[in-house]
This record gives sequence, C-alpha cells and structure tokens, in this order.
Amino acid sequence: MKKPANWNRKHLIGIEELDRTEIETVLDVARSFRGTLDRPVKKLPSLRGKTVVNLFMEPSTRTRLAFEVAAKRLSADVISVGGKSSSLSKGETLRDTASNLQALGADLIVLRHSSAGSPLYLSRVLDIPIINAGDGAHEHPSQALLDAFTLRERFGDLAGKKITILGDVLFSRVARSNLWALSKLGASVTFGGPATLVPKTFSEFGAEVTHDLKKALADADAVMLLRIQHERQTSTHFPSLEEYTSMFGLNEARASWLKPDAIIMHPGPINRGVEIDSSLADSTRSVILDQVTNGIAVRMAILYLCSTVADLQRKEVSS
Repeated sequence: MKKPANWNRKHLIGIEELDRTEIETVLDVARSFRGTLDRPVKKLPSLRGKTVVNLFMEPSTRTRLAFEVAAKRLSADVISVGGKSSSLSKGETLRDTASNLQALGADLIVLRHSSAGSPLYLSRVLDIPIINAGDGAHEHPSQALLDAFTLRERFGDLAGKKITILGDVLFSRVARSNLWALSKLGASVTFGGPATLVPKTFSEFGAEVTHDLKKALADADAVMLLRIQHERQTSTHFPSLEEYTSMFGLNEARASWLKPDAIIMHPGPINRGVEIDSSLADSTRSVILDQVTNGIAVRMAILYLCSTVADLQRKEVSS
C-alpha cells in the first residue's frame, strides 16, 4: 500500500487546519476519480472489504447520497443511520452510538451533527477515521472542496479570482469552509448580504465584507448563493423573506453586474425565488448540478485518502 503524497491525515475535520498542498492533493485525487464516473463500469476496488457508516443527525440529500455513492463506487459496503432511527432518540450519547458502530465493524464514519465540534470529539475517542459532513455552523469541508474543484475545473488556477458568497453567511458552515479553502488557493473572497447576516467581523478572517449588493457582484468571477438557515436562527435577522429577496436576491438584472463569463453556484438546497431566480438557477451560467456530480469524485478522494492513511498507521503499530 502506497502512502498518499502530501496527505497524512486519518480524519477530515475541517478546512481551516489544512494547508494549500493538502487541499490540492484532495482535488488532484478527485480529478483522477472524476473520469471514472462517466465510464460504463464505474466501480473501483479501492475500499473493497471496508464498511463506511453515514451517521447523519441532520437532514441531508446531496451530502449523504454523495458519500453513499462515493463509497459504493470504491466498492465499500455502506450503512446509513439517521438520528430518529437510532438509539440517540432514546437518550444514548453520540460517543456510545459511534463506539457501537465501531464495534459492529465500521471502518470509517461520516458524521453530520448539529453541534459544532462533534466530529473532532469522535476523532479523539475512536480508532477509525471520522469525516465531517457538517457540524453546526462550524465547517462543511467536503462541500468547500467540491466547490473549489468545480471552480478549478472552470478557471484552472484560482489565483486572483474574485468569488462572492452571498446570503446567510453568519449561520453558514459552507461559507466558513469556503473562505478557508478558496483563500488558501489564492482566490479573493467577498461576503455579501444584509448586515445582520454578514457582520464586519468576518473581515478579520481575510474576507472582504460588503452590504452593497452591486459592489459584491461587480467583477466577480463566480457568485455562490446561500439559503437562509432558518433552523440555526434563534431570532429574526430581517423583516421577511420578501424583503430579503427584494434587496439581495439574485435576478436577471442583478446578474448583469457580474463578469460576462461569471458562473453561478449554490450548495443546495435552493430556495427558488428567494436567494435566486429559477431562470438563473437553470441557466447555462449555472454550475449547480456540476457541483453535485463533482461532489461524488471529491468524496471518493476523501474516503480513499483517509482510509489509506488509517490502514498504514494500523500496520505501523502492529509491526
């Protein structure tokens, strides 16, 4: 078994801890996997005999299914567990649930949880790789990596590119992870939206912050729309969805402020008619469905890299 170049991590907890070389390693491995998705026979033997458990304590369509498809494309067995269908609903702790999954033969756990820090906690108490599939408003590393992959496929080198992330930044783990990833790849990141959802404090982490929509969109190479995270908000941050749309929703007129070749992105789920008009979401400028497909290849890379390092570490201990 060959050690992956420039990758020594058994877990993927967040983008903040990764350096540029590590991010590029994931993207390069994902590129090699991306071509297999278009072949008649899509399976590879890389994780044959492994069991991947998707432990999702929050609703998910794209992330959960993409990790499931990715694991199956690598020939792993896949088990998906939801919060309501597990003993967590009976009062069992997250640690006990995860420990039991390990005892049942899980080789890797993909965790989504509403509490920030949950994946990090499990990585410290279990022996198997833990992949963060979103923890509260903290990070969503696989989403940021697939977004970076999609941008790199379109533009090549991201150095000097302006990427605008527009909407509910305050409660968005996607925005945080993308800020780390895109900045490390040389892009300029602008956060835009209402002041209540895009506080100026984000400028301390390297983002340009503006509440002027035209300024946010002007000369952007890509704009990423974010939905309003109602499930994480404990108070009202704007009068109504209608007012938000009237001030910050992306429509045809406002899209004209972008560069002519700028692309439109969204991590999903889309609230059509709120943060983006359907005509734009379905337009030729949209790469939203490309993001979804690319997410399979990126997650294949994550599973492969983390599993390989775990196997090598296990061999070193036993030898």
